[in-house]
This record gives sequence, C-alpha cells and structure tokens, in this order.
Amino acid sequence: MTQSQRGRRKVLRGYVISDKMDKTVVVRVDRRFAHPVYRKVIVHSKKFMAHDEDNRCRPGDFVEIAETRPLSRRKRWRVQRIVRRAVGYEIEELKRTMPSEVEPEDQEVGE
Repeated sequence: MTQSQRGRRKVLRGYVISDKMDKTVVVRVDRRFAHPVYRKVIVHSKKFMAHDEDNRCRPGDFVEIAETRPLSRRKRWRVQRIVRRAVGYEIEELKRTMPSEVEPEDQEVGE
C-alpha cells in the first residue's frame, strides 16, 4: 500500500435531513445497486452524523462529507462542502439579511 492510497479519506454525498444539533448535521447517503438475481435497482440509505463548524447546512441541502478522526461518540465525518442548497432557502436568507427599504407610512384609519 502506497502513501497516496493510505492518505485518502472516504468522501460521500448525501442530503441533510436534520440540523437540530449545534455544529452537527445528519446526512442521508443513498446507495443504489442492482439486485444480484432480479436485476432490479435497489436503494439503501444510511444516516451519518457530520460536523458542521459554522452551522451553514439546512435540511434539504446536498452536501459532500469526508471521513475524519472521531469527534464524538457517533460523529466521524465532517461537511466538506455544500454542493447544492435546498430550494427556497436562498429566499429566506435574503429576507433575513435585507433591510426593509420601504417603511410603512402612518395611516390613520377611519378619518
């Protein structure tokens, strides 16, 4: 085994299904394969807990996770990058960061 093979860490891609913990996300990784006898495509899923240092991931994001040293009892992966954001998240982010440009005017009702 050469050094280049030994130093490679496993990289998986999956969807974030939970971000309720601090600095941790749960990522569902799907594995597709053909049944050995019937040749039907089967999808098996597995959940991994991954470290998200800046709490940037949201449910529905498609992320790439990389193997790392044990960070806690069940956490042995870290989020390497966000491949694709969940639809609708960008709009909510813009609403939170943009100041309202138009201030509502004082309207008197009934006069």
